[in-house]
Amino acid sequence: MKKLAFSLLLALLAGFAGAQGSNSGGLDPAVERARIAAERQALQLRVSTERAACYQKFVVEDCLSDSRRRARVVSDDLKRQESALNDIERKRRAALETQKLQDNAAEKRARDQAAQREQAVDAQKGREQRAADHAASREAMTAQEAQKQRAFAEKQQRHARAQAKRQRDRAQEPVKEEADNERLEKAARHRSDIERRNAARDKPRAAPLPP
Repeated sequence: MKKLAFSLLLALLAGFAGAQGSNSGGLDPAVERARIAAERQALQLRVSTERAACYQKFVVEDCLSDSRRRARVVSDDLKRQESALNDIERKRRAALETQKLQDNAAEKRARDQAAQREQAVDAQKGREQRAADHAASREAMTAQEAQKQRAFAEKQQRHARAQAKRQRDRAQEPVKEEADNERLEKAARHRSDIERRNAARDKPRAAPLPP
């Protein structure tokens, strides 16, 4: 029975090692330690009972030797079970530590990836903002340049109109002067006619001729 129990324990150990620390389907080390301790106590009680029985027999030493041999077999088996249980716990602790390291690494990767995504989003926003600012600056410069060109064109047009007006005025000066002279001459002739008519009207009539 002890060999069967030890074989079952080894099978559980192999299954636990294959699962790498998984609690599902694995044995409970605390329960196994309690069982081993209970079996040791039972072994001590049985050894004590057998020793007392041996002293009642004629061949005491042979009886005691057989009892010690049987107890040693059971004790060695319990030690092997305890060693296997210790190995299970070491593997479990190692598996838990490995899982913890893996979880920490996965969490760190997730944080790093989130930070990288955030940095990429910020960088993209920065590029878009710079592009928008550059476009707005180009648009403002284009509008300013267009305004300057319109102002320059208007100035050129005013200058051209002023030059054309001066040229027209210079071209019209002889005609205007001639017209002014003609008006003056006409006015002088008109005044001379008026004065002549007034003088003729005021001159005394001549005496009638004798019959």
